[in-house]
Amino acid sequence: MSRYRRSHAPGATFFFTVNTLARRPVLTTAPVRRALREAIAEVRLGTPFIVHAWVLLPDHLHCIWELPPGDADYGIRWSLIKRRVTQACAGDSEEPSAQRSSSRVKRREGAFWQRRFWEHQIRDENDFARHVDYIHNNPVKHGYATFVSDWPYSTFHRFVKEGVYAPDWAGASPIEQTGDFGE
Repeated sequence: MSRYRRSHAPGATFFFTVNTLARRPVLTTAPVRRALREAIAEVRLGTPFIVHAWVLLPDHLHCIWELPPGDADYGIRWSLIKRRVTQACAGDSEEPSAQRSSSRVKRREGAFWQRRFWEHQIRDENDFARHVDYIHNNPVKHGYATFVSDWPYSTFHRFVKEGVYAPDWAGASPIEQTGDFGE
């Protein structure tokens, strides 16, 4: 089995990319959004974290979390969130078990999420700002919206309300993105 090198810095801030299995476009449906919101709230009760930025697209999501001091276990949080969403949506958007590979069946994994996720430890304020901008511009990058402000499943609207961004931030065209953001 492959061993992925992951950062495990207690109390750090991380950028994540999480995909649905086979990039199925189900994340923006009402039942999945509700299940995801509830799963995150439940998991945060037992294993707290701060969500700094978020965007939900049909087949993947990006977010930035800050873990509490002394805690570096984002893996258990993602495991719990993914499990809760899979269970809550089993009747709505889960593929039949016959569609799951023998490996997924053996591991008792559903057919909702990709097994792994991508993480990046935020290094400094500039890195944080670049990743927040990337998150908020992602719906435009993928062609889901013409303007960043058009996409409803994003913390962009909170950032506008807090005065971090102007309502017309990024204008009529996507901002230029360079770097590896997990896709």
